[in-house]
Amino acid sequence: MSVTSFATPGTGAAPRPAPEAEGRAAGTLRRLFRSPLSGALTLVIALVLVAVAWPLLRWAVIDAVWYAPDPAACRAEGAGACWAVIVEKHRVILFGAFPYEQQWRGAVIVALWLGWALLTAPRLLPLAVRLGGWVVVFLVSLVLMRGGILGLAPVGTDLWGGLPLTFLIFGGTVAGGLPLAVALALGRRSDWPVISFLCAAFVECVRGFPLLVVLFFAALILPLFLPPELTIDKLLRAEIGMIVFFAAYAAEAVRGGLQALPDGQEEAAKALGMSYWLRLRKVVLPQAIAVALPALFNDIIRAFKNTTFFSILGLFDVLGATKAALQDPDWVRYGLEGYLFVFLLYFLICTGLSLYGRSIERDNLRRLRRAGE
Repeated sequence: MSVTSFATPGTGAAPRPAPEAEGRAAGTLRRLFRSPLSGALTLVIALVLVAVAWPLLRWAVIDAVWYAPDPAACRAEGAGACWAVIVEKHRVILFGAFPYEQQWRGAVIVALWLGWALLTAPRLLPLAVRLGGWVVVFLVSLVLMRGGILGLAPVGTDLWGGLPLTFLIFGGTVAGGLPLAVALALGRRSDWPVISFLCAAFVECVRGFPLLVVLFFAALILPLFLPPELTIDKLLRAEIGMIVFFAAYAAEAVRGGLQALPDGQEEAAKALGMSYWLRLRKVVLPQAIAVALPALFNDIIRAFKNTTFFSILGLFDVLGATKAALQDPDWVRYGLEGYLFVFLLYFLICTGLSLYGRSIERDNLRRLRRAGE
C-alpha cells in the first residue's frame, strides 16, 4: 500500500513562470489548424473565398464604369458594374420628386443630420445639448422641406422624398414613439386594472397587425372616419401609424427593463421620501432603460428600415425614389447597381446606429462596475 505525501507550504517545487500571452493572430491560426481536418477545411474555404472575391472585385471596382453620360459605355465588352447610373440618377435617388431647383434644401438637411450625428456620437456634449440639438435639426428640416417662410418656395408633402424624407420619418418615429412606449409600459404595470387592461390591449392589438395594415389604415381608411372639415395630411397620418407601431414593440422592451429592476430599488427610494414621479425620473427609468437598451436599439434600427414601406403609399423615400429613378428605359437594366447603392446606404446607417448602441451599453456597464466597487 503506497502512501502519498503532501508537501508542506514552502517546501514544494519551485514556482513555474506564467505562460506567455498568446497573440490574437497566433491564437486564431492555432484554432484554425488545430487538426488536419480543420486545416484542410480552412484551406478549402480560403480558396473558395479567393475564387469568389477576385471576380467580384473585378466586376465592382476594376472593370466598373464610374461615369458615363451615355449608358452605351456600360454595355461595352469587358465592362463591369455600371455605377454611372448612380452618378446620373443621384438627384432622384437622394431627393425624390423634390423640385430640381430647390434640391439644395435637401442637401442641407442631409448635411445637418449626418453632421450632428457625427458630432454627438462621442457623447462629449451634455445630454440636454444633444437632445436640444436634435430638436433644432428636426425643426429646421421641416422648415426647409415645407418652405413657405423665409423666402423659401412652398413644397407640398406629395413632392417630399429621398434621404431627407427618410430621416424625417425615422426621427419623428423615434421621438414620438419612445415617450409613448414608456407610458404604455408603465400603464401596463399600473395597479389600476382599467389602465393596465387598456395599455395591454393596445399593445397586443397593434402587434397583431403587420406594419402595412397599420399604414394603410392610417393613410387610407382613417380619413373615412373623420369629419369632412378635419383634414390631416397623408404623410402625417402615416407617421402617426409608424409611431404607434414602433411604440407597441418598444413598450415591451421597456417593460422587460422594468421587470428586471429589483424591488429594493424603488422601496429604497420610497424610504427616502421620494414622490412617484421623482422615483421614476431618478431611480426606476434610468436603470430600466439601461437594461432595455439592446432591445430598444433593435427596434430603433428596425424603425429606420421600416421607412421603406412609405413607398407603397406613394411617398418616395430612398428606396421608392430609387425605384422611380430606374424606370428610365436607358438605365433600367442597371437596377442591380442602384439597389446595391441603397443597400450600402442602409447598411452604413444601421451599422452606425448599432455601434452607437453598443458604446452606450459599454458605458453603462462600466458605470455599474464602478458603482459596485
